[in-house]
Amino acid sequence: MSKWEIKQLDVKNAFLHGNLKETVYMEQLLGFHDLLKPSHVCLLKKSLYGLKQAPRAWFDKLSQCLIKFSFLCSRADPSLFICNNGKYILLLLIYVDDVIITGSNTAFLSKIIHYLGTQFALKDLGVIHYFLGIEVKHFNGGLFLCQSKYTQDFLKRANMLSAAPMPTPISVKPPNLPDASEPVDATEFRSIVGALQYLTFTRPDILYAINKTCQHFQSPTKGNLQAVKCILRYLCGTLNYGIRLLAQSSSTLFACLDADWAGCPIPRRSTSGYCVYLGANCVSWSSKKQCTISRSSAEVEYRALAAATAELLWSSYILQDIGFSYSKPVQFLCDNMSALHMTTNPVFHQRTKHIQLDYHFVREKVADGTLITRYLPSSQQVADVFNKVLSKHSFNDLRFKLGVLSNPLASLREPDST
Repeated sequence: MSKWEIKQLDVKNAFLHGNLKETVYMEQLLGFHDLLKPSHVCLLKKSLYGLKQAPRAWFDKLSQCLIKFSFLCSRADPSLFICNNGKYILLLLIYVDDVIITGSNTAFLSKIIHYLGTQFALKDLGVIHYFLGIEVKHFNGGLFLCQSKYTQDFLKRANMLSAAPMPTPISVKPPNLPDASEPVDATEFRSIVGALQYLTFTRPDILYAINKTCQHFQSPTKGNLQAVKCILRYLCGTLNYGIRLLAQSSSTLFACLDADWAGCPIPRRSTSGYCVYLGANCVSWSSKKQCTISRSSAEVEYRALAAATAELLWSSYILQDIGFSYSKPVQFLCDNMSALHMTTNPVFHQRTKHIQLDYHFVREKVADGTLITRYLPSSQQVADVFNKVLSKHSFNDLRFKLGVLSNPLASLREPDST
């Protein structure tokens, strides 16, 4: 599977290919009025851009074409189509009009691309190199995903391209500004932070910092803007960084999770953070403030465990759909012993009797052998990068474990803050 060729396709005017099943009328277009029947309307047979039915009609049309080649839609992700006949397997992933296709049989792969080209206005872009703003670079050991161009263009627009780099995206000791509470332009602040959010697809190392700044969209201050500039200065020093995906890796699925108890100073809510690994590759990550206030650190970790369980199970369903079979249960690595005991102890006590029942599905998964929970020392907890402000040394160590590295193929490297 490590030698599969990944092809990229682009469908022109995708939403115009769908056939409408609903009865949809449209007023006569300006310049195309029927003078004999000026009050009549048009009955649409095919979808148009702007119709609510257009995305569904395009998806139905594509699905019908793929079903002819024994493709099935994934149960976990409707945008993923899988063809597995026992001899070879093909995977097709679609996002609106951008398509990625790969498989173990090159001849059948070319046949599918040729057939789709006869059905749609299709452009074969060859081996994937740039998808949805994400640069895909191939090296001997696998793939390197980065957004260097996007980051550089963004920093140039923000006039921060030549700023002094920072070693971490969050300062351990933020500067004490005398006017930190003064308001700033909310529109500009949201624009900058919104653009930064897109970087988290390949930069999990800045996820927690962006999560913190997103909590001030309503009334941003100069102190909040200073925190954003800290992220931008960190990006200046790590411009060529991205996430590395190794081809030669095990298929072991496990997750690391952690949470800070009452980390938000005003609402006293906690932040859950987790990352899911497939072998040595980090494939999913999250940093999110919990929706309720917890009474203990054990409860915080247990709620984080429930959220990470849902993500881990979803990841396992995806892998099962594409042909991976598991003989062993997936593992959780957590540094809170009380939370681990809650996953196996069905007895309600002072720490768990007020927790909503929907969080206790973790116990069922542990009981039926789907999940195994393991203790991980706090010093080795990778998920700390998603919910804590770390020193330079600790941050660099965890960033490496996430697989966030400098571009191995970059000939001219930007200054590295590390």
